[in-house]
Amino acid sequence: MAIWCSLSVDGSAARANPPRRFNFENDIVPILSKFGCNTSGCHGKAEGQNGFKLSVFGFDPAADYAALTQEGRGRRVVPSVPERSLLLTKASGGIPHGGGVRIPRSSNEYHTLRDWIATGIDFGSPDDPRVISIAVTPRERELSVGATESLRVTATLSNGQTLDVTHHAKFQSNNEGLATVDERGVVTAGKVPGDVAVMAAYLGEVDVFRALIPRSERIENYSALPEYNFIDTLVYGKLRKLHELPSEPASDADFLRRVFLDIIGTLPTADEARGFLKDDRPDRRSLLVEQLLARPEFADFWALKWSDVLRVDRQVLGHKRAYAYYRWIRESLASNKPYDRFCREIVAAEGPLAEAPAASFYKVVAKPGEMGGTLSQVFLGVRIECAQCHHHPFDRWSQTDYFGMQAFFTQVAFKGPAASESLVAGNSASTVHPRTGEPVFAHALATETPKADPTGDRRMLLAAWMTSPENPWFARNFVNRAWAHFLGRGLVEPVDDVRLTNPPTNPELLDALARHFVETKFDFHQLIRTITASRVYQAAATPNASNASDDQNFARALLKPLEAEVLLDAVCQTTGVPEKFQGMPAGCRAIELWDSQTTHYFLKLFGRPTRATACECERTKEPSVAQVLHLLNSIELHGKLSHAGGRIARLANLTDDNALIDELYLTCYCRFPADTERRAAIAYLESHKTDRRQAIEDIVWSMLNTSEFVFNH
Repeated sequence: MAIWCSLSVDGSAARANPPRRFNFENDIVPILSKFGCNTSGCHGKAEGQNGFKLSVFGFDPAADYAALTQEGRGRRVVPSVPERSLLLTKASGGIPHGGGVRIPRSSNEYHTLRDWIATGIDFGSPDDPRVISIAVTPRERELSVGATESLRVTATLSNGQTLDVTHHAKFQSNNEGLATVDERGVVTAGKVPGDVAVMAAYLGEVDVFRALIPRSERIENYSALPEYNFIDTLVYGKLRKLHELPSEPASDADFLRRVFLDIIGTLPTADEARGFLKDDRPDRRSLLVEQLLARPEFADFWALKWSDVLRVDRQVLGHKRAYAYYRWIRESLASNKPYDRFCREIVAAEGPLAEAPAASFYKVVAKPGEMGGTLSQVFLGVRIECAQCHHHPFDRWSQTDYFGMQAFFTQVAFKGPAASESLVAGNSASTVHPRTGEPVFAHALATETPKADPTGDRRMLLAAWMTSPENPWFARNFVNRAWAHFLGRGLVEPVDDVRLTNPPTNPELLDALARHFVETKFDFHQLIRTITASRVYQAAATPNASNASDDQNFARALLKPLEAEVLLDAVCQTTGVPEKFQGMPAGCRAIELWDSQTTHYFLKLFGRPTRATACECERTKEPSVAQVLHLLNSIELHGKLSHAGGRIARLANLTDDNALIDELYLTCYCRFPADTERRAAIAYLESHKTDRRQAIEDIVWSMLNTSEFVFNH
C-alpha cells in the first residue's frame, strides 16, 4: 500500500522504486478522521462547515473525495502546486482556519496529503486491499494506580497483509475516572480501583483494551466470605482481584425498605415494618420476597417501567387503545408471563388491535427503521440508529445491518376502518441501501446477508431469532436491566448500549445470570428471587475503607434516587394524604398512572419520562436544586403535612412520646429510632408543648427532606 520512492547513493533515480499509489479510503480518510475533520462538530455535521461538508466519520469516501476534488472551484486540492491547496494551507495554519492548526507542516500526515495531491489525487482501485479488522495489543493488563500502558493497533487487510495503524487510530476510554488515553494510545490509570475499557477505532473497525486497576493497598490474606449463591462467588472473585472487601450485611430494616421499593415501588407501612422487624424466622427475607411478588403493586410498578420503554402514548393511540396496551403489559407481568413469550407477542403482533393490544407498539413507532432500532434497543440493548446514516462509530454495525433490520418491518401495515384496525403483514417495496443503491434483504444483526427476503411475515423469523436461548444479546440484556434496577448500575452501563467497546464490568457474572434466566425458562420472578437472595444484594450501603471509592463492582449497596412516581407515593403514604390525578379515580397512586402525559408538576420535576424514545436515559436520575427547593418549600407538601384528615393529625392524639416517635420512624424510615434520635425528637416535642401537632409536622417535614427518605439504600 505504501511504497516510497528511494534514490541511489549518488542521487540518481535509476534504481528508484515506482511512485507510491494512493487509495483515498485507506490513506486519506484516516487522516481526516484522526484530526476530527469529519466529526459532527466540524465538517461532518449535517450542513458542513463554511461550505465544506464531509460525511460524518468518513462513512462515504466517494462523497468526501468529490467534496475535496471537485467542489470549491478546485481550490481545495491543486495538483500543479500542492502547497497552495486549501486542504493543506488551512489545516497547517497557512491561512486562517476556524479549527486552528490541525496538521503541522512538519508532520507525516501533511506530507502524505501533499504527496497524494502531487501524484494526481487518485481515488484508488476497487481491487485495492481493504481493512477487514484491527487488533489492539496488549489485550489486557493489570495496572497499578498512576501506571501507563502504550497500546499498539494492527490492521489486517483483505489480502492478508498487516499494518501498524496506531498513529491514525482513534482512542476513547469508557470511564475517564478510572483511566484516560491520549491520541497516541497511551493509557494512564487513575486513582480509583475498577475495570476500564479503552476503544481503538480505525476505518470503521474497532477493538478493545481492558485494564484492571486494583487498590494500591493490597489484602494479602483474603479471608473466606459467606456466599449465598453464584452471584456472590463471581462478585467476590472480582473484589479479590481489586483487593476490596464487601460491606457488612444490611440490617433487617434496610433490607425491608430496599426490597419493598425495588420489587413493588412502595414503602412498607408502619405495621408491616414492625411485623417484619419482630419476625425471628431464619427465612423471613425470602418469605418477604414471595409476599411482594404476589402483591398487585408488583404489576403496577413494573408495568410503569415497561410502559416507558415500550412507548405507551395516549397522544398517539388515543385513550382507549393506550389503556388497552398498558393493560396488556400489566396483565403479562401480573401472570409472570415468560419473558421470551412477552417479547414474541410484541415483535410478531398481528390481528385486530382490539384483540392484540401489543400491536399498538407499531402505531406509536410507525417507521420500519425506527421499529427495528427501537426493538433492538429494548430487547437486545443494542443501539443501531446511528448506522442509518453512517457506520456506527463505536461498534461493528454498518448501514447494511441497519437496513437489514428495517427490512423485517417494511411489511407492517394497518387495514380496516380506524375503529377496527388490524395489523397485517402486507406487501412491501424492497429495501435499498441509500449509498450503493443495492437491495438489502431482511437479516438479523451479526447474521449472514441472504440472497432474497424470506417468505411470509418476516417478523416471525425475527421473533424466533431474537428470543432464542442462543441469541447473544436477548437474555443478557434483560438480566442486565434487572441487575441495574436492583443493584443501582448495570454490569453494562448504560443498560441499553451493549457493544464490544462497552464491555461488562463482570462478564462472568453477566453470562451466569443469562444462563440462569434461560434455564429457568425466562422466569422474571425467579430472577428476582435469585438476585435478592444474594449476599451482594443484601450488603449495607455503608462503605468500608477498602471499597469507599468504588461504585462499579458491587462491594456495597449504592444509593438510588427514588423514581418520581415512587417518591410521590412515598410522600402520600407517609403523610396519609393521597394525591388526586387529573382524569383518574380517587385513591389512584402515581405508580398506577398509565398515561405519562397526565399533568403533574412534581412528577415532571423529579424526572418522569415523556416516552418520546425507548432510551432509559429519558428518566432523569440526577438530583437538582429545584427538587431540593420543592421538598423544602412546596405548598403542596405542607398541605399534606397539615391536612386535618392526614396521618399527623391522627398521630397528634398519641400521648406517649415514645410510641409516637416509634410510629414516625417506622412510617418514614421503616425502622425504630436510635437512642440519640429518640432523645432529640422527644426534646423537641417537650419544647413545643403548646402546639404539639405543629411540632410533629416539623419533625416529619425534616425527615422527608433527608437522604434516608429520598434515596433507596
